[in-house]
Amino acid sequence: MNQVATDRDSSNAGTATEPQYRTADERRAEGKALREAAPREAHGHWKATKDRRDPIEILEESNLHRLPDLVPIRFGRMMQSPFAFYRGSAAVMAADLATTPVSGIRVQACGDAHLSNFGGFATPERRVIFDINDFDETLPGPWEWDLKRLVASIVLAGRHIRLPESDTARAVVATACSYREHMADYAAMRALDVWYDAIDVDRFLKEIETDETRQRVEERLKKVRAKNTPEFLFPKFVEHHGTAPTIADDPPLIFHPTADIAPGLNTKYREGFASYRDSLAEHVRTLFDRFHFCDLAMKVVGVGSVGTQCAIALFMASEDDPIFLQVKEANASVLEPYVGKSEHSHHGQRVVVGQRLMQSASDLFLGWGRGANGRDYYVRQMRDMKTSAIIEDFDAGDLRAYGRVCGWALARAHARSGDAAQIAGYMGSSEIFDDAMGDFATEYADQAQRDHRAFVKAIRQGRINAIIET
Repeated sequence: MNQVATDRDSSNAGTATEPQYRTADERRAEGKALREAAPREAHGHWKATKDRRDPIEILEESNLHRLPDLVPIRFGRMMQSPFAFYRGSAAVMAADLATTPVSGIRVQACGDAHLSNFGGFATPERRVIFDINDFDETLPGPWEWDLKRLVASIVLAGRHIRLPESDTARAVVATACSYREHMADYAAMRALDVWYDAIDVDRFLKEIETDETRQRVEERLKKVRAKNTPEFLFPKFVEHHGTAPTIADDPPLIFHPTADIAPGLNTKYREGFASYRDSLAEHVRTLFDRFHFCDLAMKVVGVGSVGTQCAIALFMASEDDPIFLQVKEANASVLEPYVGKSEHSHHGQRVVVGQRLMQSASDLFLGWGRGANGRDYYVRQMRDMKTSAIIEDFDAGDLRAYGRVCGWALARAHARSGDAAQIAGYMGSSEIFDDAMGDFATEYADQAQRDHRAFVKAIRQGRINAIIET
């Protein structure tokens, strides 16, 4: 929290002329004063600039370091709907957000805070909590950008499931209101209480409006817990050749890389996992050292990540004690051209540090390393009770409730690294900012739909290639 205002001039050391901190009321007033330069109503508009870059060019530029054979799969997934396109085009929106008003308050931003990047997962204490769960693009930046990406995704999700526009609009305003009201709560809390706060299952379920949906979520959580046990994962992903367990190929989505793709293959990735081990806390290294590397295979995941070098690695502590680690390539954040480079030269470290700043609890095995190919990676457990929204099952009440919890989780994440009182002071207690977010979300969702149509047209004209998975 940006509360400390100490005088660092050694000539004034020992004096008591300057306050050691600013009160929450003072910081709220500072946030409110920022409205003069950036009125809250100004956030409610989106209009493409005359020199707006071609979204197709931005997407093709983002393929520079991806595996060429997987890029058509990425584009095939993105062409399925405007919502799917939006999920894979964070770089396009980052360029657009850079042209919008900002208050000037910065936080550790997610960079890709659409609603499908929120969900449940297990903490090291084996509690299931709800939080942001994707940080590939994290970087310090304007707090408004994350919220705008979230609310626009609510509109696209509502249109995807064919809700009336009025229901979708209510879900967007509920999301923005939740962010604003929870930020005000965090502004009044002690720093440690903000840091310790988490949205556990019980708090999440209280936000659900109907008993039927609540029961459906509870049943899904039971299935997720069962599917994340070694008894489920091991036979699903592993086959045996003799006595050695190996990850089963399922091309093109799961396959073993060649040495050209993964030079570390020749040493069984010894150097890469050694650098990952160095990033772990000492007590976690002791646990990690109980496991021995068995196999690694590339695994296509998500939408925006398709084509980057993502893999799953199998480790065994004994013949009936496996663990799967997910290894994800980390490249420069899509925010970097607009907010500056990370202070971390290693992009895996950038992701991990940002994740630990924003999440109320992070995976025990979260760490980073560098492969023999010189690429940066971050590592975490695969799945570990991870669950996300299946928006096709949503009705209007579900979308509204889910948006509220996403807004809450985003406010909690921003309050950990930013000044909650300043942000709360800027937004105020009225609905002015909520309504502005509603207007922006609708207008930017319209832009995303136009971009999706241009994207599909480019595929049909042969400008870019796409593969539709069957």
